Amino acid sequence: MRPALVVYAVTAALHLALLAAMSGPDDPGLRKRLLAWDGGLYVDIAEHGYPDSFSYGEDGRLTGNNLAFFPLFPILVRVVHTVTRLDHGTSGIAAAHLSLIAALVVTHRLVDRLYGRRTATVALVLLAGAQPMALAFLMSYSEALFLALAVGTLLAAHRHAWLTAGALAFLTGLTRPAAAAVVAALAVAAGLHLLRERRLTWRPVAAVALGCAGTPLYLWWVGQRLGEPGAWFRIQEAGWGTRWDNGAAFLDFLGETLRRGEGWVAVSTAVLLLGLLCATFLTWHRGTWPPLLVYGTGIVVLTLAQSNYSHSKLRLLVPAVLFLMPAARALARATDRTVVLSLTAATLFGCWYGAYMLTAWHYAI
Repeated sequence: MRPALVVYAVTAALHLALLAAMSGPDDPGLRKRLLAWDGGLYVDIAEHGYPDSFSYGEDGRLTGNNLAFFPLFPILVRVVHTVTRLDHGTSGIAAAHLSLIAALVVTHRLVDRLYGRRTATVALVLLAGAQPMALAFLMSYSEALFLALAVGTLLAAHRHAWLTAGALAFLTGLTRPAAAAVVAALAVAAGLHLLRERRLTWRPVAAVALGCAGTPLYLWWVGQRLGEPGAWFRIQEAGWGTRWDNGAAFLDFLGETLRRGEGWVAVSTAVLLLGLLCATFLTWHRGTWPPLLVYGTGIVVLTLAQSNYSHSKLRLLVPAVLFLMPAARALARATDRTVVLSLTAATLFGCWYGAYMLTAWHYAI
């Protein structure tokens, strides 16, 4: 647990210090930055609950509302508020930080089991500090909670604690719809276990069945609340333009951005997304544990193959973990000097980039 706590303390302090330093005198304070956009919506759900109808604009067109956001993170915010008596906004930030600590602990344990302690520690620094939008882990967003539950599912599956894995996958499904990647990874882990055992046992099967129930349960609840089975999908597309398009919007963004080369934000986003995509491809040639491969690749595919706003995709990818493994494993074999210099430079860049995007181009979050 110590490496996770140290990495959390150092990276969180650096993220917040740079964010504060890069905010101008007329900018909102640090607390408001950490509650920006979806962060405020999660807090609103925790404080006031969900709406009970569709929402419409002044022109009569359907708009998005808070039913687009899955319930587990707002529940956690409400629990923190109830226990600590902090206001709901501060409770949202605290819930994200607690989730990040849990995520770093389980990630360190999983990577340690797979590749050794040195690789695990390097991976934590890359995860919490060097990723371009790792700052989102510290905001009142659900990314840190999703990461904790997703990697917890993989860790439990690796230990063959099947019912625990199923319960965590179920909770992941109540956190974000990207839990489909977690369920697929759990199914692969269960299938590999059953093949090795050469007999059918009920616990792995029950784990997969339980994991499959989380997201459909919430989608069903929204449909029942609004009297329309596909209500969640209508709200999501109306509010955020999110729909499955097989990556057409992403490819259009890449082509347009790289062809015109206009604007640092767009170009840097495109280049970084391509870099993460290439790193994901590399993991298919390095003996990666199949469930981790399925989970990470699933997150990448689900993020890039949907039509949501391209600049937010770096934030949506931060829980993937997989594409960090080639760099983590390579650095773990390097000298201490190389590791320290590389991680310091990467972390400074990641913390600066997140602070820059949040202060100069807040649509990226």
